[in-house]
Amino acid sequence: MSVNIWTPGMAGPLDEFVGRVIRMAEVFAEKNGLEQAEVRMELVDGSRHVLASATPEPGFGFFSFMPHQDEGDQPSRVIVPIGAVKLIEISMPDPERRFGFSATE
Repeated sequence: MSVNIWTPGMAGPLDEFVGRVIRMAEVFAEKNGLEQAEVRMELVDGSRHVLASATPEPGFGFFSFMPHQDEGDQPSRVIVPIGAVKLIEISMPDPERRFGFSATE
């Protein structure tokens, strides 16, 4: 396994990256007749998150997202460097779970 070195500030425009992911989720939902798509993100540490929203803030090579919360969970925001993203998956929602991805917070 190779080790990648990433330095904050070397990433491209994060607002465009986040905007494109949001547009891809919207197009996926529309083409599949869904109210909303489910967006999952896997980070290089192996953690997986179902996203409720994402934003290019705080910038400088970092972006943030809010994972979906189960009933009774405390709200949280995760701030990660763009280089920490291993995989983004857009799919039909799991019918057993509340879902929904939004650009707004």
